[in-house]
Amino acid sequence: MKMTTKTNRRSVFRKMGLAVAATFGLGKGVSMAGTANKEVLEGSIVKDDKIPLFSGGVKHGNTLYISGKGAHFEGDIKSHTDHVLKELEKELVKNGSSMEQVLKVNVYLHDLEDYKGMNEVFRGRFGKNPPVRTTVAVYGGVPGDSLVEIDCIAAV
Repeated sequence: MKMTTKTNRRSVFRKMGLAVAATFGLGKGVSMAGTANKEVLEGSIVKDDKIPLFSGGVKHGNTLYISGKGAHFEGDIKSHTDHVLKELEKELVKNGSSMEQVLKVNVYLHDLEDYKGMNEVFRGRFGKNPPVRTTVAVYGGVPGDSLVEIDCIAAV
C-alpha cells in the first residue's frame, strides 16, 4: 500500500492500533481519538495531594504505573539514582507492590556519560530477576535539575 501523505499514514496507523487493541481486549476505555475513557480509570488513580499536575501512580487491574521520580538536590549521579530508587520503592510498597514485582523501568539521564554510575547503583535493586529497562539521555536535560528520572510499571 503506497502512502502519499502523513495524514494517510497516521490514519492507517491509528486504525491498526485500534484493531490490535480490540483484538486483545485493550479497546475498553479507548475512544476513536485514542484518549483514555475517564470512566474506566475512575477510582484507579493513586491520590497524592503533593502532585497537582499528574498522578503519582495509577492502578489498572493488577498493574501499577508509577510516575517518574527525580532527585532535586545537589549531588552526583550515584546519590541521585539511589534517592530515586528509594522513592520508587516507597511508592510501590504504599500501593501493594514491591521492587521484585517491577516489570518495566524507564530511565531518563541528564547526560549519557552518567550511564555507568547509574548502573552501579541500579544493579541488584530489583531482586534476582530484574525488569526490562529502557535507558535514554534526554535532550535538554531532566526537568528540575535532576540527573536522573525513573518511572516503572509493576504487578500488584
